[in-house]
Amino acid sequence: MEQREAQRAAQQGESNQRREQYRQRVQQNQGQQRIQQEQDRQRVQQNQEQPRWERQRQQQQNQQNQDFERRQREQQEQGAAQRQQSERGRVFSDRSNNRQRDWRAYQEQRANQYRQEMFRRQSYAFQQQRLLEQQRRRAQLRYQQRYLERVRQDQLRLQNWRYSDYGPYNYRYSRGGSYYETNRYGAQMLHQAVSNGYEEGYRAGQADREDGWAYSPENAIGYQDSSYGYDGYYVDLSEYRYYFREGFTRGYEDGYYSRSQYGRYSDGTGGILGAILEQILNLQLLN
Repeated sequence: MEQREAQRAAQQGESNQRREQYRQRVQQNQGQQRIQQEQDRQRVQQNQEQPRWERQRQQQQNQQNQDFERRQREQQEQGAAQRQQSERGRVFSDRSNNRQRDWRAYQEQRANQYRQEMFRRQSYAFQQQRLLEQQRRRAQLRYQQRYLERVRQDQLRLQNWRYSDYGPYNYRYSRGGSYYETNRYGAQMLHQAVSNGYEEGYRAGQADREDGWAYSPENAIGYQDSSYGYDGYYVDLSEYRYYFREGFTRGYEDGYYSRSQYGRYSDGTGGILGAILEQILNLQLLN
């Protein structure tokens, strides 16, 4: 009986030992499976991260290429702008040189015209002087001498005059039913012609009044010459003379009758009224 109990105990121990060994093998297999699964997971993750890195590298490369192309375009645009600016500068320089050549040619032509006018003026002034002396018109003779001196000083000033570009022809004025255009400087010259004419006309009219002479603005040296103050490149001398005489006749009338209908004269200096000036010129600024 004791022997059978011992055998059953031995068998029970062997059974427990086998179950324990089986449990250990199961645990070992499960551990190996977990290790394998972790390794598989890491390999999958590495395989997934590899394309992401490749995409990032490709994006960086694309960005670098875009930056390079952008810099190239900017350099090309900058170079084109510099070439265009250089071309504009060359064209402007050519135009400026052409204007200078045209100005020199015009200056020579005008100088010849002035020399002819000077001889004509001297001849007329000499005849007029003898006539004024015979008529004992001392005040008108003084006016003539002073006018010719102002013209002489003005011609000296013209020798140092230099051409400048005063922009487009953006002013329009009418005369004799026709329209003409000029630029800002030409408009100033027309204003100056009327103003100078008024001042000289007032002096001439005042002189005839002092001499007790008949009303005759057309016989005065200022009206006959009517070039004092002319120094413009954009207004013809004939145009300047026309508007000078327009101011002269009005100034002569004020000076002869000692009134201020068209302007003001004080201390040897006269000026035509702005409203009269605009009425004579009818200047319009073009858009």
